Amino acid sequence: QQFNVTSYNATTVAIITLQAFAGMWINAFLVCVLCIAWVKKKTLNSNEKILLLLGCSRFWYLCLSWAYCSLAITYPIYLYVHPTFQLTIFFQSFSNCSNLWVSACLCVFYCIKIANFRNSFFIYLKVKTDRIVSLLLLGSVLSALSISITSYDIADKKLSKSHNYTRQGNLFKISNKTDEHFFHIFFIYGFGFATSFIAVITSALLLLFSLWRHKHKMQKNSMNNLSVDAHIKAMKSILSFLVMYSINFMVLIFSLFLSTKEEKYVVFLSLLFLFAFPSVHSLILILSNPKLEKTLISILSCVKCKVCMR
Repeated sequence: QQFNVTSYNATTVAIITLQAFAGMWINAFLVCVLCIAWVKKKTLNSNEKILLLLGCSRFWYLCLSWAYCSLAITYPIYLYVHPTFQLTIFFQSFSNCSNLWVSACLCVFYCIKIANFRNSFFIYLKVKTDRIVSLLLLGSVLSALSISITSYDIADKKLSKSHNYTRQGNLFKISNKTDEHFFHIFFIYGFGFATSFIAVITSALLLLFSLWRHKHKMQKNSMNNLSVDAHIKAMKSILSFLVMYSINFMVLIFSLFLSTKEEKYVVFLSLLFLFAFPSVHSLILILSNPKLEKTLISILSCVKCKVCMR
């Protein structure tokens, strides 16, 4: 039995390590390219600002989540102690909430920029897009910071009342007891997840409705097929993001409910998707941007040439 548990833990660490490092490389590439462009142009547009902050938040989210999971699986006795656990909760809460809310900001930005409604308030949002994006990003960072401070305070109070977390050697026993005591932190996480999810759902549905109406109007007026194809492609892209974000939201909430149980294989599948989403979506954003895609292809071509020369 001990061998099976050890084998499972080793396999889990190996798989999430591969996922985490692949995602870190993808998001680091995104951040580096945007920073170089920032230095050259001395400025960034709204889309690039969101992508830059999104890449940074996802990079640190993957780093901290990988460190937390690896430590919880291999050396849990050193994790649930003061102040390691409180600091881990603080930084992981900040990176996780930043990742979710900046992703929501990206969807809101696309809705404001692309959707076409004649409402006066929506027209005002279009005119003030740059200022609104800056406010949304600032609000996302401040909200994530407030939630992380609250999570740290709750973790500190709850952990100080218990002295027997490090006496057990089994990861799942420790996790079970700890998660029962830190239900308030999970509630805060759930609130943050729900807020970002509502913003994404609302923006995506408005954008899909606007694109569908515009596509239908162009087809009715027998306009260029290239324009119709472009709108269909945009609708598919937004719909795919909505599906991915919805699945990610459900997995996040599902993992909170499972955190007090010993369903380790279900938790393992949840970890797989939670580590895959920041990587896959960032890769999709890179491939959908012509400049980023061209840079990525050139880097991969150079790496391939050096390998062939060896």
